[in-house]
Amino acid sequence: MSDAITHYRQLRELTVDELAYVLGMLDHPISADALAEMERCARPVTVDDLVAISYALDTTPAVLLSHIPIDMPEPEGPLATGLPCDVDQTELRAWLEGKTTLDRESRVSWWKERLARLRVRSAHHEEQLQGAYAELRELGDLALQEADAPPVQRLQWRIQDGEHALNQSEVALALTEHRLGNLQEDA
Repeated sequence: MSDAITHYRQLRELTVDELAYVLGMLDHPISADALAEMERCARPVTVDDLVAISYALDTTPAVLLSHIPIDMPEPEGPLATGLPCDVDQTELRAWLEGKTTLDRESRVSWWKERLARLRVRSAHHEEQLQGAYAELRELGDLALQEADAPPVQRLQWRIQDGEHALNQSEVALALTEHRLGNLQEDA
């Protein structure tokens, strides 16, 4: 929670004092010192605090609860007390948002649905990329001669973005297939 509060406060370009002021205006006063203690893990965050801070930061409690710092090493155990040790951030957020439960059958079902969605997304990126390549082939030598022309540059950017999106989709797909396989083996 401490990193989540800090992250979203900074994302909203608020100081601790400004967040304390906003919380006071929302009839849930928390002093700047108390907020700073929460951000340093020196003070616990109550459920009421979580709800008020989430609202003040224009996010949801689920987002704050499932926030994992970018520089956090791979956890050795569960992401939160009492959770299965193999629940990852994506699945944690889905559970917090009520999109799945954490029994084995529901988890397998959720990962299968995620895999299906990722396959559709990957196919869409592939189709978009192939369309951009086709446009570039149609331009032929003109694309080489007019490489600096804005329409050609935009097409090159579309191709670059498409290749990146497709690569990201394929990585997500492979990770999801691996995750689903592990869950099914454990069943």
